[in-house]
Amino acid sequence: MPNVGFLDTKSAMEQSDLISRTQAAVWHPCTQMKQQIATPPLAIARGQGVWLYDSDGRGYIDGISSWWVNLFGHANPRINAAICDQLEQIEHVMLAGCTHAPVVALSERLAQLTGLGHAFYGSDGASATEIALKMSFHYWRNRGQADKTEFVSLKNSYHGETLGALSVTDVAIFKDTYAPLLRQSAQVMSPDWRLAEVGESAEQYALRAAQDLAEYLAQHHRRVAALIVEPLVQGAAGMAMYHPAYLTRVRQLCDEFGVHLIADEIAVGFGRTGTMFACEQAAIKPDLMCLSKGITGGYLPLSAVLVTDEIYGAFYDDATARGFLHSHSYTGNPLACRAALATLDIFAEDQVLAANRSKAAYLEQAVLPLREHPRVADFRRTGMIWAFDVLGAGVGFARDFYLAALEQNLLLRPIGNTVYFMPPYVINEAEMDQLVSGSLIALRQAIGEI
Repeated sequence: MPNVGFLDTKSAMEQSDLISRTQAAVWHPCTQMKQQIATPPLAIARGQGVWLYDSDGRGYIDGISSWWVNLFGHANPRINAAICDQLEQIEHVMLAGCTHAPVVALSERLAQLTGLGHAFYGSDGASATEIALKMSFHYWRNRGQADKTEFVSLKNSYHGETLGALSVTDVAIFKDTYAPLLRQSAQVMSPDWRLAEVGESAEQYALRAAQDLAEYLAQHHRRVAALIVEPLVQGAAGMAMYHPAYLTRVRQLCDEFGVHLIADEIAVGFGRTGTMFACEQAAIKPDLMCLSKGITGGYLPLSAVLVTDEIYGAFYDDATARGFLHSHSYTGNPLACRAALATLDIFAEDQVLAANRSKAAYLEQAVLPLREHPRVADFRRTGMIWAFDVLGAGVGFARDFYLAALEQNLLLRPIGNTVYFMPPYVINEAEMDQLVSGSLIALRQAIGEI
């Protein structure tokens, strides 16, 4: 852990005060607030690289990139400089009726990277999902096929928690309470290779899952607007990973049955799976691609939906009602766009994807002691995402592991009995060693082995 001083950190009393104030005034996301009495939140004062520092100056490796958003470390000087430069020019202007250089440059860069012609901006991942669903529905309406109003997603899928996004999500703890508010959607077999039969390869299982989709679309395609998938990794399903053959076959089926393919690359885009975008590993281009999280390097809220020229053209008309009349106040915010451009510059200038392959190879070796633990099952990796399941994990395992990891100076957040690593790309070998050794100790503590 880097050497840190205590001259500019809050005292223990000030930290305690901050926690009591947050409990009194802040409603935290994805949290049962009553549980924060027993397990208070970390009071984070600053960050540097892969490290987060609390108000007492204690450091923690951010092993989950602050909910999968941070790519190049906290307080990255290049992204900082880009945002500061933009602050001296224009901080925000409405994108309805105005434009500005950062949003144009970012749209051009994203088009070059994805092969998709136009970018529509939102503020977060769920917003991107909402935009993509509405676009698909409206496209078919504009094309005279108003019956195509339904959506298909994968079992155990997660696409956000606003009402439209939640309608195509299949995680009960998020969805069940709000079921009366949601549109019905269909879920088809997940290609998650953990569900394969004994002796069945990941590719064989992926193709069997694709056949389930084929059978559904054969019966219902006249009413289906789009299929939405998380390419290669279903995050909230416990980092469920699958073979690219599924995406290849899905693209063929969507073409065959006249259904849009929406690639939700919100969590897996920008190098997380080893390629810039996960769809590249299946050599496919979706009709709509949702991006967020890493797009700004973890700095500012921003999302984008990239679409084909065919979809864009369906809205290009003299009639206002045929346009896509969707908006957010901060759409295409210049500061966020400059952060995104700086992020893309780092990818281009530092050969990040190649560097990540070397780092992944190192961690693959370093992780062997953890992988060989008898309670660890289904150890898996896609690009810069690692995950494993813990056999016989009790109801409180996720909380127990989280607390034990904090003792080892690690910020990790298991999903049920699944522990995963998704660190910032700037992690070095010593930090990877600490991530593994600390996780092994945390695992042993959480299962009562020590």
